[in-house]
Amino acid sequence: MKLYIQLAWRNLWRNKRRTLIAVSSVFFAVFFSVVMRSMQKGSYDYMIYTSVSTFTGYIQVHGKEFWDKRSLDQSMTIEPSIVQQFRKIPHVTAVVPRLESFSLISYGSATKVASVVGIDPEHEDQMTNLKSKLTSGTYLADTSQGILLAEGLAKVLKVSVGDSIVLYGQGFQGTTAAALMPVTGVVKFNLPNLNTSLIYISLPTAQWLFSAPDRITSLSFMIDNIRHLKSTTRNISALTDSRYEVMTWDKMMPELVQYIEADNSSGIIMLLILYVVIGFGIFATVMMLTNERIREYGVLISVGMKKARLIFVTILETIFISFMGVISGSIASLPIIFYYIKNPIVLTGKTAEVMLSFGFEPILPFNISAGMFLEQIYTVLIIALFSAIYPYVFIRKLKPVKALRG
Repeated sequence: MKLYIQLAWRNLWRNKRRTLIAVSSVFFAVFFSVVMRSMQKGSYDYMIYTSVSTFTGYIQVHGKEFWDKRSLDQSMTIEPSIVQQFRKIPHVTAVVPRLESFSLISYGSATKVASVVGIDPEHEDQMTNLKSKLTSGTYLADTSQGILLAEGLAKVLKVSVGDSIVLYGQGFQGTTAAALMPVTGVVKFNLPNLNTSLIYISLPTAQWLFSAPDRITSLSFMIDNIRHLKSTTRNISALTDSRYEVMTWDKMMPELVQYIEADNSSGIIMLLILYVVIGFGIFATVMMLTNERIREYGVLISVGMKKARLIFVTILETIFISFMGVISGSIASLPIIFYYIKNPIVLTGKTAEVMLSFGFEPILPFNISAGMFLEQIYTVLIIALFSAIYPYVFIRKLKPVKALRG
C-alpha cells in the first residue's frame, strides 16, 4: 500500500501546473460553499432563536387542543414539583408559565381587542428579555396589579404610564372577566403584530381576572442549543401524560419552517453549480493524466504490472487532488467564518427595514459545525470516485502493444 501511495503522489507532481490548477478549482469551490453554508445556517439559527425567544420557546407544553382552540377552557394545572423537575432537565435554560386570553380594552372612546398574557415576570425576562424592551414606567413584579402595554397599542389608545384602562372579556368556563387596571409600563417590540396587540400582567393577577386559580395555558421552554431539541423533548414528554401536549417550535411555526426550507433549496442549487465546476475540473484533470500516459501504462502492463493495481494508483491520484482542495479550502474558510461569527455583517437600507419589520435585527450572522465540512468531504469524494470511472474503463480496455505504438 505504501508503494502505491508513493507512486500516486509522485505522479501528481510530474506536472505541477496541471495539478495545482485542478486543486485550485476544488479549493475555491469548497471555500465559497463552506462560507455560504455558514452564512445560511447562521441566519437560520438566528431566525429560529429570535422567533422562539420572542414568545413560543423551543418547546411548549399545553393542554390538549389548546393550540387549535386557544381557549381558557383548554387551560391546565401542573404541580409545582413537576415544574421544578422540568427545570432540572439537562439543557433547559428557562421554563416560562403563561395564562393567555383575549380581551376588549378601552380608554375613553378608543376600544381594541388585545392579547392578555399573564406571566411570571422573572422567568419571562429570562426567555424574552422583556424588561429590556421597557421604554417607560416600571417592570412587573409577582404582586403587580398593573399592566405592561405594547407601545403600538398605547399609541392607538392614546394612553401613557399612570392611566387606567378597562379590560373586558370572558374568563374560565364562561365567567366574565372585567377590571380597571393602571398602566405601569410600556414595552416596544420590533414585530408590528406584537407591538399593537400585547398586554402583560402578572400571573396571579391574570388568574384572578379570568377566574382560573392555579391554571396556566402553556409552559414554554428555552434550551441552550437547538441541537438538543429532540433529546430535551423526549425528557419533557416523559414527565407528562395524556392530558398535555408537547410541541416543538417547528410545529408551532410552520411558516418559518417553510421559509427556511425554500431558502435552503436555493442554497443547495448554488452548491450544485459549484460542485459541477468541481466535477468538470477533476474529470478534465483525470482525463489528461490518463491520456498523456498511454505509453507509460503500456510499458508497466508489459513488464507484468496488473491492471487492477494500475487502476488503483490512478484512483489514489484522483482522491489526492480532491482532498488537497477540500482540506485547503476548508482551512482557508475558517478565519473568515470565525471573524463573522464575532462580527456579523450589518445590513442597511431597505433590506434592514424589511428585516426590522419582521422583528429581526438587520444582521447576517455566521455559524460553524462539523457537518458543514463533512458535507464537502463526502461530496468531493463521491465526485472523485465518479471521475475515476474514466481511467478504470480506459486501462481495462488498454492493449499494451497498441499503447507502446502510441
